[in-house]
Amino acid sequence: MVGSGIAGLTAALRIHAADPTLHLTVVTKDVLAAGSTQWAQGGIAAALGPGDTPEQHEHDTLVAGAGACDVDAVRALVTEGPDAVRELIALGTQFDHHPDGELSLTREGGHHRDRIAHAGGDATGAEIQRALIAAVERAPEIEVIQHALAVDLLLAADGAVAGLTLHVLGEGQHDGVGAVHCRAVVLASGGLGQVFSQSTNPSVSTGDGMAVALRAGARLRDMEFVQFHPTVMWLGPDSQGQQPLISEAVRGEGAFLVDDEGRHFMQGEHPLADLAPRDVVAKAITRRMIETGKPHMWLDARHLGPAFWEKRFPTILRVCREHGVDPVTELIPVAPAQHYASGGVATDLWGRTSVPGLYATGEVACSGVHGANRLASNSLLEGLVFSRRIAEVLPGELRAWAEPTVDSRPEGLVDGERRRPVQEAMTSRVGVLRNATGLAEALDLLGTLDPGDPEVEPAAWETTNLLAISTALAAAAALRTETRGSHWREDFPDRDDTRAGHIDSWLDDGTIRVEWTPAPSTDPSTTPAVTA
Repeated sequence: MVGSGIAGLTAALRIHAADPTLHLTVVTKDVLAAGSTQWAQGGIAAALGPGDTPEQHEHDTLVAGAGACDVDAVRALVTEGPDAVRELIALGTQFDHHPDGELSLTREGGHHRDRIAHAGGDATGAEIQRALIAAVERAPEIEVIQHALAVDLLLAADGAVAGLTLHVLGEGQHDGVGAVHCRAVVLASGGLGQVFSQSTNPSVSTGDGMAVALRAGARLRDMEFVQFHPTVMWLGPDSQGQQPLISEAVRGEGAFLVDDEGRHFMQGEHPLADLAPRDVVAKAITRRMIETGKPHMWLDARHLGPAFWEKRFPTILRVCREHGVDPVTELIPVAPAQHYASGGVATDLWGRTSVPGLYATGEVACSGVHGANRLASNSLLEGLVFSRRIAEVLPGELRAWAEPTVDSRPEGLVDGERRRPVQEAMTSRVGVLRNATGLAEALDLLGTLDPGDPEVEPAAWETTNLLAISTALAAAAALRTETRGSHWREDFPDRDDTRAGHIDSWLDDGTIRVEWTPAPSTDPSTTPAVTA
């Protein structure tokens, strides 16, 4: 298992439960709690409340996905989701409850029901991570290697997985490159947020798993669909790296967006106004920023009151105050920033990739659930459900041990100092607003970047991965000549359902290629929502 968030640890625990005789190793780039799961504020979505059904959850997911979802994947998510969350509770996760003992559920953008389970008010990811780590620690048969960056897959003569190379760097551990001999690898390494200058993702999110899969011959899918969270706290024009997220749940509890003049500009933009799907809100904020020449908009949550803030959103309250804003009495400056990659390593419904013995789950994967725009709080659920699915099939699909062949892939390490130019090119030309000229300029900059004189160190591996993933993302965005979901083309502002389908990326003799594959649209937005 590469990765130690909800997807990786769930896969490890479930595979161990399915076959306790297997030797499992969890490899994590930092410490067990350092990934994106830890930062998830809003919660986990599932049809657990009175009157809610998987069919309603499916409808909302398909609408948000803007015609690019895999219906079978969505159906697996919403039908298996409630039991998966109940199992998480049985494992020890302490979600918030009402005084009568009922699970406390809230609503976020794109949902027509209160179906978001949360913990500690706004510390859901941290609580889930705590419970999963405790469960792994109770299973000493699961080996954990911390401070280990996955570098590349070792492949057998037939192209199947034979092992994984690692760069281990940590106190008390050997510093350098080593290898793990294995019969299968599950990628659960998270997203690609550090491709951009500002992101809600932690610093470890450098697209490593996607790049490892790409170099091994796997296909990436839907890379152009990058979600920009609409309400990220604006810290100034020069702010870099991980930015403070103001959870969608704050709007779910009644906060609303306003411009400098106090105008509630989401009214009339969408029937759900401030709780519209994230791509709609991010675009509306960006348009209003352009119209007014302002670098950010404002989130007004003052009417929630101090007691509510302290109980429901203690983490967000603390972070805002640390940055000089008291949301109890002041407006919060917000602007869109990169948040989630809906695309990733292409998988089937059981997490299998196109490389035998390689599986992927969570944000690193493209299961087909999210389509062109992830529905709020479906990400934790996806990692939970599809990791359980991998555990159902992987033990019975293990191949015989095989020796790795000599790696004939071309070398191409990039100096860690080249990270900033990659991020600047992606942020300025492949961000919320895209057009043919900007995308061509980005691809040219990425393609002609001087690799420098790299040392063999984690920063160089990460920058190499960022460059590869950025190129695949920009190339896919250039090929999709329409606006759909989180992919917004200024020069092709309308959705074109003749372009419904997927864009795949792969590596061909060191060059990234992209290809569009047609598929029927899965958008039910013209039909009424399913009700109980």
